[in-house]
Amino acid sequence: MTITNVQPQTPGFVAAVSAAAGAFFGLFVGTAQGSGLMGVIIGAVLLAAMGFVLTGMTDKEKPLRWIVFAAFLVAGYAMGGFSVALVGALFGWFAGWFIFWLATSRYRMHLAPYLTPGQVLWHYTFRVICGAIFVFLITPILVVMPLSFNAQDFFTFTPEMLRFDPAGYSLKHYEDFFNNPDWQQALWNSLKIAPMATLLSVSFGTLAAIGLSQPHVPFRRPIMAILISPMIVPLIISAAGMYFFYSRIGLQGTYFGVVLAHAALGIPFVIITVTATLVGFDQSLTRAAANMGAGPVTTFFRVQMPLILPGVISGALFAFITSFDEVVVVLFVGSAGQKTLPWQMFTGLREQISPTILAVATLLVAISIVLLTTVEMLRRRSERLRGMTPS
Repeated sequence: MTITNVQPQTPGFVAAVSAAAGAFFGLFVGTAQGSGLMGVIIGAVLLAAMGFVLTGMTDKEKPLRWIVFAAFLVAGYAMGGFSVALVGALFGWFAGWFIFWLATSRYRMHLAPYLTPGQVLWHYTFRVICGAIFVFLITPILVVMPLSFNAQDFFTFTPEMLRFDPAGYSLKHYEDFFNNPDWQQALWNSLKIAPMATLLSVSFGTLAAIGLSQPHVPFRRPIMAILISPMIVPLIISAAGMYFFYSRIGLQGTYFGVVLAHAALGIPFVIITVTATLVGFDQSLTRAAANMGAGPVTTFFRVQMPLILPGVISGALFAFITSFDEVVVVLFVGSAGQKTLPWQMFTGLREQISPTILAVATLLVAISIVLLTTVEMLRRRSERLRGMTPS
């Protein structure tokens, strides 16, 4: 249900809400300039004045928004050059859109008409909180990625980078990663360990999930809790326990020991994803296959596996990411011959501050994005196969 006839808002309301938004953004700008309080005050006063003035000129919305955009662009360029001008342009576009979005009551157009002002406020406050959390989590990653192209051996943005000068950017850190034998050996070790650990995780985790999905299995809940405990127990405790156990049976410092340790960490992810897929599985299909003469192995590969395959692949991707990114356990149970890529990054941070770490981190982020996108596509396919969403 939508509102077709919305009433314009008063200048006081628009000014107050605009002041809150200006204070929020002013906090970040002011902190970057050395005074967060001053940024809050200036941002609140500026947007409050703009909101109060522009509310009475909604009939000229389009040209006024362009004027606000241009004004912030010019002000940003005057304050700090091209990079600050870009930030100013973005803020000017948002300020013009936000003020007229409030003044014309477009914020209520897609909401139910019976909502009270308090409910409308919470509707948007909740989204702002979620957006702020998202920005808080994603900002460190966004900062690392451009730093990996730094032409200097620094972990900070150089003046050339802030001016978007091509001389401030370089691919030399990526070249160092692909040409340095230490980094390449670490990458090769990770590529040898992660796939084998993933294979073991998928094999054991899938069988465990199928077994625990049967209602006649006794003590299902305690067994499930034990199997997923590596996700719950602090990693340092698991690593120390594996070290003492493997040292007694002769697996400490071996390739097979590292693979088993990583497989133990990946099994919980496979169990959870496959169990979630089995929730919508029709058990009558297996009984029908048995009535037709199919054995347990044939039933598994011909009936169950095609339907739970999205969950199995999703669990495999999570297990692969867990193994590929893990560093604590391999420090305990591995040796110098099993130095993985995260281990090499950890060593680089402790012994020599090399910006090549930023290039490697950027590549790992790109790989993680690709894998998580694949997981999401598989999740949607699984829902379509089970009839939970339209095809």
